Order: sequence, then C-alpha cells, then structure tokens
Amino acid sequence: MKATTIARRLAREVDTLSFAEPVTHVYNPLDYAWGAHRTYLDRYCKREASVLLLGMNPGPWGMVQTGVPFGEVELVRDWMGIEEGVKRPPSEHPRRPIDGFDCHRSEVSGRRLWGWARDRFGSPDAFFDRFFVWNFCPLAFMEEGGRNRTPDKLPPDERDPLFRICDQALARIVDYLSPEWVLGVGKFAEDRARAALPADTHIGTILHPSPASPIANRGWSEQAENQLKALNLL
Repeated sequence: MKATTIARRLAREVDTLSFAEPVTHVYNPLDYAWGAHRTYLDRYCKREASVLLLGMNPGPWGMVQTGVPFGEVELVRDWMGIEEGVKRPPSEHPRRPIDGFDCHRSEVSGRRLWGWARDRFGSPDAFFDRFFVWNFCPLAFMEEGGRNRTPDKLPPDERDPLFRICDQALARIVDYLSPEWVLGVGKFAEDRARAALPADTHIGTILHPSPASPIANRGWSEQAENQLKALNLL
C-alpha cells in the first residue's frame, strides 16, 4: 500500500469520528491541505529511509497551515520547495484561521526540527534518504476559546476509536517503509509506537522540540543529535 493510499485511508476513517465539547472545531489537513501533503509524500517518502520520526498531531502554525508534519511555513516553502494551495476546513475557528502559506506565524517545534535537518544535512533529499517524519494523529482539536487540545486529553470514548485508526495507519506506514528504527518525537509518540507495532520493532525516542519544554529550550538540536548518535543513527 503506497504512502498516499495510507494517508487517504487514514483521512477518510478519522473523518467518520465525532468529538464533543470542550472540543468545538476539528481540523483535518489531510483533507483541506491534501495537495501539499501529497507532494510531501510523493517527493520525500522514500522506502530506503532507515528512521521514522513520529510526531503527535498537527500544530496550529505548522501542519494545520501547510499539510506537512511539523510544517513551519518558511522551511516547508523555501527548503522543501512545497507551496501547494491550501483550502479552508468546513468549519473554521475564528481565532485559528487557515492562511496556508500566507501564514505569518512560525511554529517553533517545526522551526527547530526542520531547521536542524537543513543545517545538519543541507538538502531535503539528503535528510529524507535516511529519515521520514509522520504524525500519529492527523487531526487538530480546538476548544471554544481557540485553545489547542491534544489527542491524549480526549475522553476515552473519543480517544480510543481515534487511536485504533491511527495505530493501524502507523502500522501500515511502517510496513511500507520497513525502517530500522521508529523514534517517537516525545514520550506520547513513543508510547503509541510501542502500542501499535510488533514487539520486535526497534523503538526509541528523541526530545520533543516544543517551546513548552524547558529542556528543549536549552539547545534542542544538540540534545536531539546526541540522542541520535547514542543510537548510532548519525
């Protein structure tokens, strides 16, 4: 099953789910930003990649805007060369508008992750020859005031069916890529990889680049690089 087929199936399946308050808006960039996401998959999802980096779900100024995991606008546009048209979701939160590649806000996590990839490897092809980045959950959840709600904070009756679908999609993309390692970008993603994948899968973690993490704010790139070196992946 091709990566684009896996992503389209994932998008269709999560679109069948419903979520109640405090969630008032749900964005699925695999739908409204499919053009950019498809280009990302077609261009950079290479079966020779030896490491799958697994994120949690789209951030409001990253993948929500660009359709690319951790997709900080400038790095997706100027480094990856992706600038597809992004539509608007059916129900748009007034405090979280979709401006696509016209968005002037920068996602710190994406700037750190993709900025490290650019500085370390130079070209996108050199990075993606060895790594691929996939988000566990494609949905972004917002509360009435615009606050982001992460998937792990959903009630069990909403979270469990969502996680089953996302687990299956993760298993499919790992089967397609056959990476040597699956690394959770943060503890949540590592835990989902361990739940979804066979016990003999090499699973580890690197520090999440979120600015909400005091540790990540003390030189994320160097710390992540050291973690990758400890696993002999650099």
